[in-house]
Amino acid sequence: MDNLKENERIDDLEINNFKIIQKNDGFCYGIDSVLLSDFAKGLKNNSNVIDLGTGTGILGFLLIAKTKVNKITGVEIQQEIADMANRSIIMNKLEDKFEIINCNIKELESKLKIDSYDVVITNPPYKKMNSGKINENETKLISRHEVKASLEDFIKTSFKMLKDKGTIYMVHRAERLVDIMYEMRKNKMEPKRMRFVYSNQSSESKLVMIEAVKNGKSSIKIEEPLYVYNEDGSYTDEILRIYNKK
Repeated sequence: MDNLKENERIDDLEINNFKIIQKNDGFCYGIDSVLLSDFAKGLKNNSNVIDLGTGTGILGFLLIAKTKVNKITGVEIQQEIADMANRSIIMNKLEDKFEIINCNIKELESKLKIDSYDVVITNPPYKKMNSGKINENETKLISRHEVKASLEDFIKTSFKMLKDKGTIYMVHRAERLVDIMYEMRKNKMEPKRMRFVYSNQSSESKLVMIEAVKNGKSSIKIEEPLYVYNEDGSYTDEILRIYNKK
């Protein structure tokens, strides 16, 4: 197709006939983004949403398909990835619902109006810089490690961009939960709802999804665990529902 560049492919999202452009050897969206879009689908109708670290736009496309958002602004630091997201938006004819800003989230105050968004959604880099295996591919490195912005930057920026009592939905590694809770409290983002994700009932939790409210009151609901696989390796009924396969 004309909108494809070298080493790119088009993947079918299997919802609303939406498709997405991804690189064959680049960082591709995973189940964490799909699960987060389901966790956040209770957001209010006509919400203005900002997606911090949007990547190829997967969260934006899924939220448009699953909710009645007014508009989504995706922020992506990597120019090549932002360009792919833009071309996917055009391919899906969503220019009136979804826009991409190519910049570091730490620069948003000079580009967008603060205190103006109803919802932040984010699937930020999970790993601290200089921790774990460092991937040689720069695109994957920036997507997976806190090279350009830290967890604190994502939470601090969320507070600045949200309206009072606005909501953030985040997915992250369960092992970073203490860091997440500390940074949220420090930046007046009060956790209200949390759900842990497990591969199966015999495994430890790898992911956690958190909903927090700007200047919210102190109280939190821990939801029932979300299991991805049955013991026989098949998807659980809930995962099939989330993927619209049941």
